Amino acid sequence: MRVLIVGAGIAGSTLAHWLQRAGHEPTLLERSHGLRRGGYLIDFWGTGFDVAERMGLVPRLRRDGYELIEARDVAGDGHRIASLDPQSLVAGAGGRYVSILRADLAAAIYDSLDDGVETIFGDTVARLTDGEQSIGVEFDHGAPREFDLVVGADGLHSRVRELAFGHESLFERDLGIAVAAFDVVGYRPRDEHVALMHAEVGFQAIRVALREDLTMFMLTFGHHGPVPTDDVGAQQELLRTSLADAGWEIPTILDELPRARTLYLDRANQIRMPSWTSGRVALIGDAAASPSLLAGQGSALAMVEAYVLAAELAATPEDHRRAFAAYERRLMPMLRSKQDAAKGLGTAFAPPNRLRLMLRNTLMRLMGLPPVANLAMGRSLRDPIELPAWSGT
Repeated sequence: MRVLIVGAGIAGSTLAHWLQRAGHEPTLLERSHGLRRGGYLIDFWGTGFDVAERMGLVPRLRRDGYELIEARDVAGDGHRIASLDPQSLVAGAGGRYVSILRADLAAAIYDSLDDGVETIFGDTVARLTDGEQSIGVEFDHGAPREFDLVVGADGLHSRVRELAFGHESLFERDLGIAVAAFDVVGYRPRDEHVALMHAEVGFQAIRVALREDLTMFMLTFGHHGPVPTDDVGAQQELLRTSLADAGWEIPTILDELPRARTLYLDRANQIRMPSWTSGRVALIGDAAASPSLLAGQGSALAMVEAYVLAAELAATPEDHRRAFAAYERRLMPMLRSKQDAAKGLGTAFAPPNRLRLMLRNTLMRLMGLPPVANLAMGRSLRDPIELPAWSGT
C-alpha cells in the first residue's frame, strides 16, 4: 500500500519504519524544512521501550541519552527541599529506561529508515478527498497525488485531524498549563547529572546540564487560552509576562531567551476523540490522543500506537477498515486511562495556590523515600498492553 504519513517526528517515523518492513510504500511529509531540534528531556520506558528494542534502537538511545544521578528540588534561595534518585524511582523497569532529549529520540528513529522511504520536507496537506479505491491529497506546495491511506502523525495541532474530523476545538481539552523548553550554551551555574527543579505558585522550572556546555530549561506555568506557536518574539514576551514575579534563577533564565538555539512553547493540553479513524484516514500520536506532557509517556505511547497500527495493517493488508478497528480496540482503553491519570497532575507542574504548592513539596519529599517511590511508580512502569505479534516481513 502507498501510505502518506504526515509528520516526521517520533510517531510518524516509527510508523514508516514498520510499514516499510511490512512491504508497504510509506511517504513521510514534514511541514518543517528538516528534522525538528530542541524540546525537552523525556523519561523513556514501558512498552515504548519494547518497540525501540524491536527496532534495534536501544544501543543508540543509551549512547545519546543522559544518566541523571539526582533530581533535586530547591527553594528560592537554592537550598535543597527534596532529593530523589532517578535510578531508584525506575528500579522496577529492570534497566529498561533512559532519559533522552525528545529530538534525539526522533532523530534516532528517523535514521533507522532505509533510503527507500520517501521524505518530503517543507510542505503539508491542504485537502483530502476520500474515495473508494484511494484518497486524493492536495498539498500546500507540491502537486496533487493519490495514496491508499493517509495517517496523521502531525501533533497536537494536526492538519490531518482538522481536514478529516473537524476543528481542533472539538477535541482539545484545556488543562490550564503551558510549557516552554529551550537550551542555551554556557549558562552558569551548571550542575552535572542533576535535574534541578524549583516551583512557586503558578509555575515550575527544571534545569538540566547537557553535553557540549548546553543547559536545557523547561518551564511549565498556568495559562488558559491560545499561545503563539510560530512567533518567537511573542513567545518570549509571553514567558516574561507570565513569570515576571518569579524568583530563584528565573530572571536570569529569561534574560537568556535571545540566545536560545530553539524555543518550544505550547499548551500542555489533551486531545480526546471518540474515534481515531475515518475512511482511509487514521491518526496516531498526539494527533490522536495527546495525553499531555503531564502523563510523562507521550513519546513512548506514540511509538506503541505506530507499531500497533503497522502490525494490524500487516495482519490484514487487504482490509484497512478491519486493521483500523483492531488498532483502536487494542489501544483506546489504555490511552484514555493515561489521559485520566494525567488530569490530576497539574498541581506538580503549576501549583495554583500556596496550599497546592505545600502539597507538591511534601510529595516531593516523600518520593525521596524508596518505599514510597516504588509504590508510586510501580504501576506506571508497566503498561496494561501486550504488543501484537509482528506478521510482516
